[in-house]
Amino acid sequence: MLNPLFNGISRLIGISQTAEPQKIKLTFSQTRIEILAGFTVALALVPEAIAFAFVAGVAPLVGLYAAFIVGLITAVFGGRPGMISGATGALAVVMVSLVSEHGAEYLFATVILMGIIQLFAGLFRLGKFIRMVPHPVMLGFVNGLAIVIALAQLQQFQVTDANDSIVWMGGAMLYQTIGLVILTMFIIWITPKITNMIPGPLVAIGIVTSLVIFGGVDVLRVGDMAIVAGGLPNFSIPDVPISFEMLKIIFPYAFILAAIGLIESLLTLNLVGDLTNKRGGASKECLAQGAANFVTGFFGGMGGCAMIGQSVINVKSGGRTRLAGITAAFFLLGFILFASDAIEIIPLAALVGVMFMVVIGTFAWNSMQILLRVPRADAFVILLVTGVTVAQDLAVAVIVGVIISALVYAWNAARRIQASTRPSVRENSALVYDIRGPLFFGSTASFIELFDIDNDPDLIVLDFAESRIVDQSGLQAIQDITNKYAAAGKKIKLRHISQDCHRLLSRSGQIIINSDDDPEYGLAVDYQIRAGAMGRRH
Repeated sequence: MLNPLFNGISRLIGISQTAEPQKIKLTFSQTRIEILAGFTVALALVPEAIAFAFVAGVAPLVGLYAAFIVGLITAVFGGRPGMISGATGALAVVMVSLVSEHGAEYLFATVILMGIIQLFAGLFRLGKFIRMVPHPVMLGFVNGLAIVIALAQLQQFQVTDANDSIVWMGGAMLYQTIGLVILTMFIIWITPKITNMIPGPLVAIGIVTSLVIFGGVDVLRVGDMAIVAGGLPNFSIPDVPISFEMLKIIFPYAFILAAIGLIESLLTLNLVGDLTNKRGGASKECLAQGAANFVTGFFGGMGGCAMIGQSVINVKSGGRTRLAGITAAFFLLGFILFASDAIEIIPLAALVGVMFMVVIGTFAWNSMQILLRVPRADAFVILLVTGVTVAQDLAVAVIVGVIISALVYAWNAARRIQASTRPSVRENSALVYDIRGPLFFGSTASFIELFDIDNDPDLIVLDFAESRIVDQSGLQAIQDITNKYAAAGKKIKLRHISQDCHRLLSRSGQIIINSDDDPEYGLAVDYQIRAGAMGRRH
């Protein structure tokens, strides 16, 4: 579905869109690539997890533990190998008010309930409804998310002054940071042209870190954000009162977090699926996300979902199997336990450069041209979803985009209901209305306006061979027009009606002509029309 959209990403990453969707074998070479990809992802996860923990108002380890536990469980059981999950900004912004008003323990309880909701979504296979997200909404989603990722990197250009106020960088530090970011991006771009032995982001991080250390460049490093060192996460039940009042507090947050997490995860699943030429796994991903968040809440984590930025980094680095995600999770834990000093010396500029390359690969650049070619309604949806994603959050943006797209479709479909008239070849003096187009809630008003009750003969035949009755509103429209003709002393016969409509309309006394070529399809709503219509079934 999105192959044209991600051709640019595929060229950047080096993936063939025509590759066979076969299971990748873990040869020695592929295993090396998977491990290096996981290492690269783990490096990028550390500052992100810390930053999102700060956004949510919790300790850095709360974000790091979430990145480890959620990342590990989803890597093992998730619906798409190659996806990376962890603490995300989309969830962090929702948690702010909960943490500030009730504390971190309520957050942990909320994450547990969030996981339960997502587990039910997986059990009832609700993930399949992601197929209903229209293409313009997907375009707006990736564009908006790319902008959000880019804007999130701007905070790395801020420092604390003597008065403990947050101010923008200036002077030599600013120029050096910008230069290192550009250098990182250049190395990532040039590395695949030289060798595929080592992932470009990992090469860039290594070179830029060495340059900063041995060149004495004064720029911010990961250690300036927070202390990464910590111990293993400990199991504990959230310290909250078990009461209905507590549930009233956490349930709205849990529901919103579950919805945002699933939407972002399933859309990322589609994105990674297009990059790796694989399909399916939506319900499995829902279950994995639910299990991951359920467990995380008991180990002091802030919860999480799929991360499009890190997922693209993983795919760009060559990660195609579950090994990369598992490796990333354990590398992250290793960093926390043993290598915090090494992580803390990495310059933030290198990680910002990696994320900016992710932004370039994520943004649908061809959508700029598409805006001028697609219908205006679709162009509006692309821009609207992009704007709402940046201004609000992903869940709201997707819901708004789907609603607008559905309304546009309903409006266009409603205008397709038409009818032509001809004399009947079966009944003398009868007039046949050949109905064309779908009859549903949006087209019922236009359907009623097709008929000339006063001037029509005493017998009218409605032929639905080129139409389809979609819902109960369509059945009710047939009921209404029959009543109008009955009030004028005239009769209606119906042809080419589905068997479902036969049964429903016959209960109300409609006149129906059975036809050998009546269609077979089900109604969207099994609705029984109220009794009282005129006429008898022949």
